[in-house]
Amino acid sequence: MVYPSLRDWLFSVKTFAAAMIALYIGLALQLQRPYWAMATVYIVSNPFLGATRSKALYRALGTALGASVAVLLVPPFIESPYLFSVIIALWTGTMLYLAVSDRTARSYVFMLAAYTTPIIALPSVTNPLGVFDLAISRTEEITLGIVIASIVGGALFPSRLAPTIIERTDAWFRDAAFYATETLSGRIAGAAISAARQRLATTINGLELLLSQLAYDHTRPDVLARAHELRGRMQLLLPIMSSLADPLLALYNRRHSWPEGLEALLADVIKWFNQPLPAVSEGYHADETANALRERIAAMRPPPAALASWDGVLLSNALWRMKQVIDVWQDCRSLRIIITREEGTWHPHFRHWRLGGTERFYDRGIMLFATCSAAAAVVLACSLWISSGWNDGASAVTLAAVACCFFAALDEPAPMMFRFFLATGVSVLAAGVYLFAVLPHVHDFPMLVILFAAPFILVGTLIPRPQFNMATVLVAVNTATFISIQDAYDANFLVFLNSNLAGLSGLLYAYLWTRVTRPFGAELAASRLLRSSWADVALTASTRPIEDPRNLAARMLDRLMQLIPRLAATDDYRHPSIESFRDLRIAFNALDLRRLTRKLGGEAPAAIDHVLAGVRAYYEACIERREREPVPASLMALIDTAVARVTAQGLANAAAPTPTSQTSARQLRDALHALVGLRLSLFPATLTTPPPPEPEAAA
Repeated sequence: MVYPSLRDWLFSVKTFAAAMIALYIGLALQLQRPYWAMATVYIVSNPFLGATRSKALYRALGTALGASVAVLLVPPFIESPYLFSVIIALWTGTMLYLAVSDRTARSYVFMLAAYTTPIIALPSVTNPLGVFDLAISRTEEITLGIVIASIVGGALFPSRLAPTIIERTDAWFRDAAFYATETLSGRIAGAAISAARQRLATTINGLELLLSQLAYDHTRPDVLARAHELRGRMQLLLPIMSSLADPLLALYNRRHSWPEGLEALLADVIKWFNQPLPAVSEGYHADETANALRERIAAMRPPPAALASWDGVLLSNALWRMKQVIDVWQDCRSLRIIITREEGTWHPHFRHWRLGGTERFYDRGIMLFATCSAAAAVVLACSLWISSGWNDGASAVTLAAVACCFFAALDEPAPMMFRFFLATGVSVLAAGVYLFAVLPHVHDFPMLVILFAAPFILVGTLIPRPQFNMATVLVAVNTATFISIQDAYDANFLVFLNSNLAGLSGLLYAYLWTRVTRPFGAELAASRLLRSSWADVALTASTRPIEDPRNLAARMLDRLMQLIPRLAATDDYRHPSIESFRDLRIAFNALDLRRLTRKLGGEAPAAIDHVLAGVRAYYEACIERREREPVPASLMALIDTAVARVTAQGLANAAAPTPTSQTSARQLRDALHALVGLRLSLFPATLTTPPPPEPEAAA
């Protein structure tokens, strides 16, 4: 068991102090529900100042929005309870959809607006004239808790978010170095490398939310921009490293040895990947190792005549990909150093036409189903409440709405809802003990603080730990809420029992509803991501116009980062995680060919068009049959023909007396690399099979 660290204890004491200050001020101001100020402190507090500030701001905005809508909806629709229930559910579903559509800290605004409206509106049905006062008081109490949490968090030993982001990027660097070492050593499959691939993708996904909070952490705009640049380069390393593995493996399998100088080059690249980053105290200097590696790659590049052989093509492709890997890794190292030192200039080494896309992938179908499920749960719960005439039914519906909103974005929300139910049950028991056994003997606020200190501080030490965060926050928040501290002791056991049983029944209802309506898990999400990926691959190989290829590339890369953590680690060479990298490489190569075809002359463009048509037809067949099909052998013949056409044109250009009038050697080489990349990605089991010689190329 890992005991709480000093930082955990410090965070817990700070949070408890802020909660007690908020409760004291709420009691002094005679707010209706001062305990909500105390609970809010535990909701918004985070070990890091930037996260606390962002969450506080967005919670205030979301609460104000949800309360305003409740005030607007209750008076005109209170006489039509079923219509009122539908309207509340539609609002909750709409705000929830906006929340799951935003993967930054801003999503908290919509999440709060989604469930604040039913929290205020539904209990007001028995007293519609008091809805305005209820909305105002809740907003005041929550705002008080937000302000106190922000002040205490910023004044007492504030902890910045930037060091944590650096720690996570350092973990990514270690995993990336291991992944590169395994790949460059010829080991592209296995449970260890698959697990490293999952950790790399998970870290990249988690940084998106953290970087959205970094702006509230006194971080300079230039450093924040560099952090976003670093995350973008981190995304690129995985697919580029994957694209390097196939030509290296094919080259070695054909020869059973490395070409001259390549083995030493690979060893030096591996050594460079495992070099530690320079310490902060060291002066910044250019990475001469990377420059030397690039020079060696340029010296080993085969001449145009050597591209007529399959070995020459593979070596050229491998060296080209290796240079890209070195460029991306050097960019990552440079950005990491600049972010740590908060100084320095950066000149990117990896430059590509597809860089700069900002689009993200969202599975709108799953998102819409999840939000509709939450809205339908609210409608049905309200109908059961109305038909039963249960006085405390509002508590059941509101907690059901909160649970459905909290976990709507998860692939499998039911297990988390059950944990919510258990944590709430623990809170009810703790609140009952305090309310009926402890508080009757409390006669002043200092004694209340002393009696609260031990359990709340102990629970607070577990909040910073991800595995305990949700449960401990719920226990702290619900216990503070259920005790319902007022300026005078007024506890009724039957009222306490009825209201809390209603809340528990609402959570149990939400759990059962989710079990019935969302029985599927990550498997469905992964299969939908795969089919969506196939659709984009087919698009890249089609003749349909693409509005912005950079955004298409960014969307596909983002989708891959979402897919990998959903796939279990395995040592299977044909595992979907590896095949998904191949899909991405096929799409990128197809985009390169579409871009280059317009610039090539001779017979090459027609042959490339046949290849792209074959790729499109294959992926459309996979989409239609809803499973990955064997790649037709005819597609290999089309690729080999196109390779021969491009090679022949390159040889002809090299022998032409006026080469400046011909297609540039670089464009032909890029087209050849893209075709070879397609062949290796589509037919990984035939990495050692060379393309048949084409008569025109041999002549």
